[in-house]
Amino acid sequence: MKATIRFKLSAMMFLEFFVWGAWFVTLGTYLSANLQATGAQSAAAFSTQSFGAIIAPFIIGLIADRYFNAEKILGILHLLGAVLMFQMYRSSDFTAFYPYIFIYMIVYMPTLALVNSVSFNQMKNPEKEFGFIRAFGTLGWIVAGLLISYAFHWDSEESLKTGLLKNTFLMTAIASLILGLFSFALPKTPPKINKEEKVKLSSVLGLDALKLLKDKNYIIFFLASVLICVPLAFYYQYANPYLVETGLHNATGKMTFGQMSELLFMLLLPLFFSKFGLKKTLALAMLSWVLRYLLFAHGNANELSFMLIIGIALHGLCYDFFFVTGQIYTDNKAGEKYKSAAQGLITLATYGVGMLVGFYIAGLIKDAYTVNNIADWKQIWTIPAVIAAAVLVLFLAFFKEKKSGNTNISSNEIPTYAE
Repeated sequence: MKATIRFKLSAMMFLEFFVWGAWFVTLGTYLSANLQATGAQSAAAFSTQSFGAIIAPFIIGLIADRYFNAEKILGILHLLGAVLMFQMYRSSDFTAFYPYIFIYMIVYMPTLALVNSVSFNQMKNPEKEFGFIRAFGTLGWIVAGLLISYAFHWDSEESLKTGLLKNTFLMTAIASLILGLFSFALPKTPPKINKEEKVKLSSVLGLDALKLLKDKNYIIFFLASVLICVPLAFYYQYANPYLVETGLHNATGKMTFGQMSELLFMLLLPLFFSKFGLKKTLALAMLSWVLRYLLFAHGNANELSFMLIIGIALHGLCYDFFFVTGQIYTDNKAGEKYKSAAQGLITLATYGVGMLVGFYIAGLIKDAYTVNNIADWKQIWTIPAVIAAAVLVLFLAFFKEKKSGNTNISSNEIPTYAE
């Protein structure tokens, strides 16, 4: 790959995840501090990610893969996203804010697949080349968090009181505008499917891979993947509001420790998997969710602040060891014919259905344990810990690991969805 192309793809990936990390991490805090949103309203806002994940395959499968170059669709979606972000920046109440975030997530979620498509189209050996490019995405997310906390201080107590956290949407709008324009300079990525070819809904949604559920072990893994998204939703929705409310300084910047640990555990994943196998790797990930939420429940921003930092840093272990391992397990189980369909199905089930249910439950729990605008965070965090523990027990009881089969993991195989 030419150096100029590598630079363009790296910059694209950096901006793609900068755009997401620049507002999504602090969304829960913004909704509470700026818009006085209830737990149910916060759940509705975060659930737009799930609706975006559900609708994204239609945009990719019915439009991008058939009629237009991927880089052009990417540019158009990010330009539209910039406009929507600016409108979110201007919104003064939740009623005005919600339609914009709903449309935005429908626009943004397809771009996650599009940046991968543009990247893979330029690679002769994706297993060796993609890891380097994708790492810039994680770097973009980290830089966004560091800017919010350490450069602009938008999540400080003083800034929250004066409403400055809304500037994250303005920063995102500018970054999205830059990426939208830059996308038209990316390498050409023409459609790979004949537009005259008949569209199958089952293929678009990944339903062709439902045959995998005939395997008892896979259906246990599949159900565990959906259920573990419930405690995952608590983290996305309430980690930042909790850390800010409990008084942890530069909370958004410190949350980037999670992405830093992602890079570390991505390197450790192949070593751990080869030594301990699939079942223990997945079990350790689920156990990490339990530990993370117990640390959040019992930690504080003073003498026990190290518990909060450890909870944040466990993100790499929680995410990489479960979701990345699961993606690779799914890929190996599906076989060559159903690889794409299988990944589409597991993404739809987790980031679509699982997270949608998770955000709803998290909102109910938050409202139930909030009195006079004071949240009982110990109880709120204990509940996802119990849910994760229950999923772990069920997984250990019913999943029977088979020693045969191709389950090798390359250090270059990395996640394609949420940080």
